[in-house]
Amino acid sequence: MNILVSGAGVAGLACARELGTRGHDITVVEYGRHLRLAGTPIDIRGDAIEAVDRMGLLARIQKQRVRMSELTQFVDSAGEPVARIPMAEISDSDDDIELLREDLVRILADALPETATIRFGDSIETLTDGGEGDGENGGGVDVRFASGRTGRYDLVLGADGQHSVVRELVFGPEEDYLRHLGVYFALADHPGEASTEGANSIYNVPNRMAGVFRYKGRAVAVFQFRSEPIDYDHRDLDAQKKILIDAFAGHRSWRIPELLDAALADPGFFFTSASQIHLPSWHRGRVALVGDAGYSPAFLSGRGTSLALTGARFLAEELERSGDDHTAAFARYEARQRPYVTFAQNRVYSGRDRMLPTSWAAIAARNEALRAMRTTPDGPQRTTPRLAGENAE
Repeated sequence: MNILVSGAGVAGLACARELGTRGHDITVVEYGRHLRLAGTPIDIRGDAIEAVDRMGLLARIQKQRVRMSELTQFVDSAGEPVARIPMAEISDSDDDIELLREDLVRILADALPETATIRFGDSIETLTDGGEGDGENGGGVDVRFASGRTGRYDLVLGADGQHSVVRELVFGPEEDYLRHLGVYFALADHPGEASTEGANSIYNVPNRMAGVFRYKGRAVAVFQFRSEPIDYDHRDLDAQKKILIDAFAGHRSWRIPELLDAALADPGFFFTSASQIHLPSWHRGRVALVGDAGYSPAFLSGRGTSLALTGARFLAEELERSGDDHTAAFARYEARQRPYVTFAQNRVYSGRDRMLPTSWAAIAARNEALRAMRTTPDGPQRTTPRLAGENAE
């Protein structure tokens, strides 16, 4: 089949890899002029590890493994450590892999087969699903691109993230499906820290956190804060930087002013909300959604990358099993993926409360609980989800 994938992030590249290696002709269209490589390390957990293993990429991914979270500590206003990140509680198993987003994106892009191509600097403008008929307008999806190009495709996959254009064109406006979790996240390069050593540090004031993370010779300033929904243009960096500065106004303890200065100076500044996407179905006609476009769990879950990888794998497998009957394949893909999404989306609240206590008393209680956890002989138990639907036939 001739398949169009919108978005060249983890979900889009994984779809292109999985479908292209099964003989489909894949075009990936990406709004940006190049691959987006920015971002803190991400995690590959649970059955997503099997997904990359089946792609033949596990060994390459394991070579890029980092241990940022294991080296992260909560600090007080003097920079003294007060507690550690509870790895045994947040991990699914000892096999979880943490690596830089840019390394995973490069690995996936380098592994694309000859049947898959990426077209940068373009995006979908209109979609017209011709249905299942064989007439003049049947049997495909007619697409017009922002560049003025047009094309007809057997299937269109929206893998274009939380602000998915494909989802809006086919399912309606984002606000109909967005569930804001009351948290915003910002990330900025901090080149002045890149040559220094030490543990990664997180500092809290009520409802806010600021931190410094180091990995592979790079340092970044990281921020989170609680807030009601804020209306902003997700492509206007100056407006986003002002939101961050306003959120930390009046807070000058620890290294907050220094980290805000790094954010203001970074042309690659990144800002997003912790929001989930909830849809009753991820497919309509010849169009389906994969990854954050269909079921963003929010970064607080630590499972967005894993969902993108399992989603791409399940979709490709079901198209292969169904003899390219996309209606049956989409339904089976959703049945297999839905339990993973439900699990991930339900995990966000404990992470939010751990990272962003709401008062000084809550910060102290969090630190005390984490210190006690480390001294308990057995420690917390990991949860390793082996979910219904994984072995669906």
